[in-house]
Amino acid sequence: MSNNDIHEMDSMSGTDEMECDAVLGMIDEDVVYTQEFLPTYQSIEEGAAVTKAALVEFNDKPDSLFFNDGVRRIDFILVYEDEDKKDFEKRYESQHHKRRREYFEASLMKMGLELEATKSVIDEKLLFVKVHMPWDVLCTYAEVLHIKLPIQPNNLSSQPSPWRFFSCITKHFYPNEDLLTKEAEFFTAPFDKDRLEYFYVTDKDTFFTASMRGRMAYYILSRAPYEVRGKIKKFGITKLLDGGVYKAAYPLHDGKFNTKSEEESCNNERFLLYKEWAHPKSFYKMQPLNHIRKYYGEKIGIYFAWLGFYTRMLAVAAAVGVGCFIYGYKTQETSTWSMEVCDPDIGGNIVMCPQCDRDCKYWRLNSTCEASKKLCIFDNFGTVMFAVFMSIWVTLFLEFWKRYQAELEYTWDTVEFLEQEEQPRPEYEAKCIYERKNPITGVDEKVPYTAFGRCVRVSIGISTVIFWIMLILASIVAIIVYRLAAFLAFSAKLRSQDLKELEPLKEYVTPQMATSVTASIISVIVIMILNILYERVAIWITDFELPRTRTDYENSLTLKMFLFQFINYYSSCFYIAFAKGKAVGYPGNPVYLMGKYRNEECDPGGCLIELTTQLAIIMGGKAIWNNIQEILLPWVKNLIFLYTRGPSDKAIPRWEQDYQLQPYAKLGLFREYLEMVIQFGFVTLFVVSFPLAPLLALVNNLFEIRVDAWKITTQFRRVVPEKAQDIGAWQPILYSLAILAVATNAMIIAFTSDMIPRLVYYWSFSVYPYGDHHNNTMQGYIHSSLSIFNISDFSNDSKPLKTPDNITSCRYRDFRYSPGHPRQYEYTIYYWHVIAAKMAFIIVVEHIMYLTKFILSYVIPDVSYAVREQIKREKYLTQVVLHEANLKLVTKHLKPVDDGAAKYTKVNLTWEEMQPGFSE
Repeated sequence: MSNNDIHEMDSMSGTDEMECDAVLGMIDEDVVYTQEFLPTYQSIEEGAAVTKAALVEFNDKPDSLFFNDGVRRIDFILVYEDEDKKDFEKRYESQHHKRRREYFEASLMKMGLELEATKSVIDEKLLFVKVHMPWDVLCTYAEVLHIKLPIQPNNLSSQPSPWRFFSCITKHFYPNEDLLTKEAEFFTAPFDKDRLEYFYVTDKDTFFTASMRGRMAYYILSRAPYEVRGKIKKFGITKLLDGGVYKAAYPLHDGKFNTKSEEESCNNERFLLYKEWAHPKSFYKMQPLNHIRKYYGEKIGIYFAWLGFYTRMLAVAAAVGVGCFIYGYKTQETSTWSMEVCDPDIGGNIVMCPQCDRDCKYWRLNSTCEASKKLCIFDNFGTVMFAVFMSIWVTLFLEFWKRYQAELEYTWDTVEFLEQEEQPRPEYEAKCIYERKNPITGVDEKVPYTAFGRCVRVSIGISTVIFWIMLILASIVAIIVYRLAAFLAFSAKLRSQDLKELEPLKEYVTPQMATSVTASIISVIVIMILNILYERVAIWITDFELPRTRTDYENSLTLKMFLFQFINYYSSCFYIAFAKGKAVGYPGNPVYLMGKYRNEECDPGGCLIELTTQLAIIMGGKAIWNNIQEILLPWVKNLIFLYTRGPSDKAIPRWEQDYQLQPYAKLGLFREYLEMVIQFGFVTLFVVSFPLAPLLALVNNLFEIRVDAWKITTQFRRVVPEKAQDIGAWQPILYSLAILAVATNAMIIAFTSDMIPRLVYYWSFSVYPYGDHHNNTMQGYIHSSLSIFNISDFSNDSKPLKTPDNITSCRYRDFRYSPGHPRQYEYTIYYWHVIAAKMAFIIVVEHIMYLTKFILSYVIPDVSYAVREQIKREKYLTQVVLHEANLKLVTKHLKPVDDGAAKYTKVNLTWEEMQPGFSE
């Protein structure tokens, strides 16, 4: 059945307001309904007239998932407040809601659904409407949504697992198979109710799973009309929920999460998932993905599959990162240049120039001894190798994920999802008032806007996004200004000889470190505030653009939110890595920001340690804030709800127990993806500055999987099942981050760390000796990397207020000629050699890494051989089995004709009979 057929079915529900009034007039105000499906309904009036029944009472079976007759399964629950028991001031609005609700329920009846209403056990104002989909309706909408169902057991032998020899050990890391039994595998095909005999139907009650039934029920609820005024038809449960006509709409959990149900008809899947998946004690076990998909739908299942795969791959990166960290930790005491910084005879005798104007003082290089040692942990040859490894790792992660995703697509029957199952969003269909000719089919179709209107919508959306990006950039500039002002204050305090109470801190806390930590904390706070504001703006823009399908909507929102989050989270890191300390001039001629604030300088060892600090604080702060939002808030809300409700001695039915849980947010899964993709960016884009980032991400994700499982199983109502083929727009975003990560890590090594200048110094002794060393050592590097400045060349605006009498010159981080040289304070040849080495390093590393990524992408196939064979087998069976009816029909219509001379066959078929979907 095509989408146009559905529109025709919906349009039968009424065409004008008179019909709406006539229907409402036939519905007694004091009656709620129990409906029986009558496929011969010709109008809503007829459906409403034959389905009046009294309000049913609760049957005292708290875990029952059926109507009071114990036969019809509950597929969905609608909750509303009784208008007759509302306050007098709200009566007028309540009557309007009542009219809409009654028309909506009458529309549902006409579309074939059966309804049964019951009062709340706890709150007498609430009424619960149970929705049931009869067999005929299930078959119809399974065909409409192209749901693939079993046609034959899978007779292809699966390849034995290479880990089967270690099953006695690995079985402890998998869910208990005695509880979560492995389901039989089937070949499937899109459902066709006219060929029902070809499908593997053993029991009509279990042929359609609960997630399939919930998905089909929500599809109908999203398209049932609730009001008709002239040519304008309003429909969809979403609008009724937003308008307060209904308080909630959700499918049912199949029981309690912590207690096994005694009902024979209950599968206890929620209880089993909690015990083997969501419980904290199961954190070390693999996820039962097939059962997750069966209970929550493919969209939730693919998220947990991706998160689990990403976490397993992080274990490898974390192990290598820890090894790199240990190497740096062990070598920090033997680093020649760090030892020179800490040496009282070398670093203690080097007087450094003030790093700000007037108030800053001269300082000794050995005051940064501890910071130099910490820098050696992250800035060493091991980090270069780790950056190369991570470039390969991210490619392998994405390629192997594509293979795994292809396997899930086949197993979960989503291979052709986008081509077959994408239906227009109800919000899109409701605004289709213009006509245009479809360029593909040539048929006139309804659209919500003209070409000019679409341009206007897109332009307004782009303008709004640009405005908010400028707002983010303004906040970044404000934080930079804070950094400059804070550095001035910390320099005056931490290097003051008057404040004895700060003496213990001076050895460990430098002005740069104090500035970086406080600025990072402020950045985290600003990021969280802007995230809350922009999320609402992004949703409004996307709603205004009116995308056609759910996938288009999510992709558009994903692009906007990620662009914002990218700038919001990573901008401060990019500033430290590629802007700070790069344009500072020299003490006698500093560079100013906005003509007032002197640009920041890096420590003598570079800005890498500050980038590490920034990265660690943002990742840690983000994880803490997300856990508060994901765990604490739903738990506290549920506790408050239970406390305000008070104790009850009555048995509470399943639908009312679920109503007490938190509704799963429309963008709940979107936020989960966004959180993980931002984390992926931190792990890949700046990993060379913080090798422990994969370890932190791994620990966070081990908790994240179980936290997400716990909250979705225990704290939220059951999610409306949705189908998804892959992770959507997040996949190209991950590829973009992987490509960008090669460039950022190469540039961090070249421009942020001090690696390239050290290498040039180390290998230059035989070609162009820059220092006093005569072999491959780092002796004398500190003197070589610091230029000399004559303090008499200070301008009046930048000259320090206090100058010791025994100082005539100071040192600063740069490669410039000394005072008295014909080219004093100009760049030396060493500087240009270092720049050339940096550019050569970036070009060589990027080309090698991109070539490696290309080769790996080409060598690793996207779909494994076993999956390809199974797909071919399934297509063959579909062709043979489902088209057998057409072959029989053609054979039946072949009639022998005898003209007296020879016998031949005449085909006597009409065009309609020759179509693939025709049957008698």
